[in-house]
Amino acid sequence: MGGQDGPTLIGSVQRAFRLLEAVSEHANGAPAKQLARETGLPLATAYHLLRTLVHDGYVRKLDDGGFVLGDRLNSLHTAGRTQTLLSRVRPTLAALRDELSTATYLTFYEDGEIRVADIVDSPRTPRVDLWVGFEDAGHATALGKSVLRGMDEEARRDYLSRHQLADLTPRTVTSVPELLRRIQAPPLAPAVTDLEEYSVGTVCVAVPVYRGGVLGSLGVSLPVERRDRLEEIRARLLPIAGRVTRGLSLTI
Repeated sequence: MGGQDGPTLIGSVQRAFRLLEAVSEHANGAPAKQLARETGLPLATAYHLLRTLVHDGYVRKLDDGGFVLGDRLNSLHTAGRTQTLLSRVRPTLAALRDELSTATYLTFYEDGEIRVADIVDSPRTPRVDLWVGFEDAGHATALGKSVLRGMDEEARRDYLSRHQLADLTPRTVTSVPELLRRIQAPPLAPAVTDLEEYSVGTVCVAVPVYRGGVLGSLGVSLPVERRDRLEEIRARLLPIAGRVTRGLSLTI
């Protein structure tokens, strides 16, 4: 029995892909009978697969009975595009890690949250322990504060209204007015720092990057003992950020 499951499942997947390809060729939708004819599938098989694809969001059924591609495929396309863009800049992030002997981070502000898109580290340059998610620690990280600094006033006000300034270490800023004062005029502008505000024993510096119109940040973390290198690291980060922005903004 088990020996027959593999080929059967593979065949089902292949038939589902054929249906998706057929659906994609009809911008205004096509009925099941037409799709079955175009793919060479029995009508009952086409109906069964289409119902499954509709249920999972890969296909959408129109009021007139036709089928078009669903939102799930659009999400996959967007995710795939992002992966392709990240693959373009990852060698640059790895080179930065090796040059500065620091873990390297890339974040973007998407759907109202500051999210980590990539971390490039190594056994010699370990990442900071992400004990609190970046969605809840934008006020305490250089990466998050860099994004906050780049937002317009309305977007920044919206973000801060939805996020509590949690006290993560004795150095964390938990006052909104004080946080705004610090990010508006940081000593290493346009770079922003985190001096043990997220994790005791770790300092970070970050600068803004963009993926088209999406705001993000590029940063590195290092032990507090290397704090005297922050200005040198800032000088290196700025041109690298420009290179990353260009790589992320190229049309695929």
